[in-house]
Amino acid sequence: MKGTLMLSWILIICLSQVAVRSQYYSDTLPYHPKPPKVTNLHFFMHEHTGVTAVVLTQANVTSNNSSVTFATLVAVNDPLRTGPEPDSEVIGNVQGISLLAGSNASSTQYIEFGFNTGKFNGSSLSVFSRGEQGLAVVGGRGRFMMATGTALFNPILINATNVIMEFNFTVVHY
Repeated sequence: MKGTLMLSWILIICLSQVAVRSQYYSDTLPYHPKPPKVTNLHFFMHEHTGVTAVVLTQANVTSNNSSVTFATLVAVNDPLRTGPEPDSEVIGNVQGISLLAGSNASSTQYIEFGFNTGKFNGSSLSVFSRGEQGLAVVGGRGRFMMATGTALFNPILINATNVIMEFNFTVVHY
């Protein structure tokens, strides 16, 4: 008991010395934010139904008269190309999910546009939005750190097996 009490007092004294001798030290540095950059991007997404866009699950609804089944979850992994031609240069890919949740084929999408060539190699843009004319850019990685902006798309080709979409991004990043 006496040894435990003595050890406790030695620990208390040592800890108090550490607290006294190690004072918190910090310099306040001025904040110099980087100026924002605005980047405009133009590319095409090539989707092949059943190959690069796959239905994961869908609700069992029998009274839907729409061409798109209500509550369908689709995974996408589509190539990004410089042009609408199937043999144009691949500059990245689109990965994400889309939830088709309306009788008018409206959707909510989380999509990542990743670039693997050129100036933006290793960078990506994150989109989370309803599938309307303008998609919201909510973030990014690499050169698009803290990105915000919009992505406008224009369907070039839509048929039973292929979809080609033209994208025009306006992105503000640092």
